[in-house]
Amino acid sequence: MKTVITDILIVGAGIAGLMAANRLQQAGHTVIVVDKGRGVGGRMATRRIGPGRADHGAQFFTVRDQQFERFVRNWLELGLVWQWSTGWSRGSAYPPAQDGYPRYVSSRGMTTVPKFLAEAVDVRTKTKLVSVTPVLSKAEVAVSDQWCCTDENGSHYHSRALLMTPPVPQSLALLDVGNVPLTPSDRAALDRIKYDPCIAAMFRLDGEIHLPEPGAVQRPDQTFPWLADNQRKGISPDARLITVHANPELSRELWDAEPSVKIAALQTALQPFVTPDTHIQEAQVHRWRYAIPTTLHPERTLAAQGLPPLAFAGDAFKEPRVEGAALSGLAAAEQINRRLSTKLTK
Repeated sequence: MKTVITDILIVGAGIAGLMAANRLQQAGHTVIVVDKGRGVGGRMATRRIGPGRADHGAQFFTVRDQQFERFVRNWLELGLVWQWSTGWSRGSAYPPAQDGYPRYVSSRGMTTVPKFLAEAVDVRTKTKLVSVTPVLSKAEVAVSDQWCCTDENGSHYHSRALLMTPPVPQSLALLDVGNVPLTPSDRAALDRIKYDPCIAAMFRLDGEIHLPEPGAVQRPDQTFPWLADNQRKGISPDARLITVHANPELSRELWDAEPSVKIAALQTALQPFVTPDTHIQEAQVHRWRYAIPTTLHPERTLAAQGLPPLAFAGDAFKEPRVEGAALSGLAAAEQINRRLSTKLTK
């Protein structure tokens, strides 16, 4: 058991948490990021299967905001990302949609950018928190206001501010263990956020599959809203790996089924596109319980009232995309920085 002291503890090493961590560290704060997973990225997830790679969470990202565009330009210059397409060809989307927005992917999978962001900050993976408790001083604005978080190994993390970036139900469950007294309005706002699940399957093929340009099928109203050839995306040059996503209805139906049942169901999505001599060499499946935010918080972040600095961020705050999650993390970082800077000047 050990005690760790930092200015800011960030829970979750997805794009929101890592963007926030970099911004807060640049502002002069000490920052620690913890994540219960084995790696960083959250749903910007890439898995190795045999000699290849497959993105099985977020498949690409777009840029609409000038603030996010500045980061993406830097990533392009560094060779971390590249432009895959500017829309979908006939047969790839339903209906075809050439909207002009570039779809960006990474040459080594969607985890590339999170891994890059994690290089500059103190990230501690395989660290599962089991309780979060505010330590309230008598003076509301005192610098000694802090949070105490405990992980499953009994280590304690003391911080002046806390940023929660996991899916909101997971964040609330953790706060509930510590009886964190959110105001009724804050609790109601967070409880309104809802998500749909998604089951993803990855298939390694030994033959051809003929997907329309740019190597994907995006049909949001279908049973299988997404199919992608990771080889044509450029992330799996040495193996033909196909990612298939099930829609929320099928994902719920299959949620507790055996992996073999899930794989058999999602395998049917390949049939219209494979050649007769194509065979599946290997298949894996992953469940995303909180894959798609369906009811969003209207602002980019929520700052809890009546507590030491506590903010929530992620892709359920204003925009349910990679870009939205990144901007949410930046907004939460600005809010926390203002709170801490105000206390330091009092």
